[in-house]
Amino acid sequence: MVKTALFVRLEAKPGKEQEVEALLMGGLPRVEAEPATISWFGLRLGPSTFGIFDGFPDDAGRDAHLAGKVAGALMAKAADLFAKPPENMKINVLAAKLPA
Repeated sequence: MVKTALFVRLEAKPGKEQEVEALLMGGLPRVEAEPATISWFGLRLGPSTFGIFDGFPDDAGRDAHLAGKVAGALMAKAADLFAKPPENMKINVLAAKLPA
């Protein structure tokens, strides 16, 4: 059951949009190896605005994800790809519908 979530807003530097998109698409295999990451979505919100939304059973799962490979890859390339630091928003999930 998803009880906590994370939304990360990303603003690509001009000309870096395709690299950000590729980074997000490449993140899926990494997060599939995280047992506490119940749901994960790489998003394109606009021409240069991207996001990540993921759900977890608890705070420990969310913290493990933030210390994991996807977050590490994102932060390693942040200065090169993003116009400003990623915005991390920790969220409490009130209701969710996911496949059984």
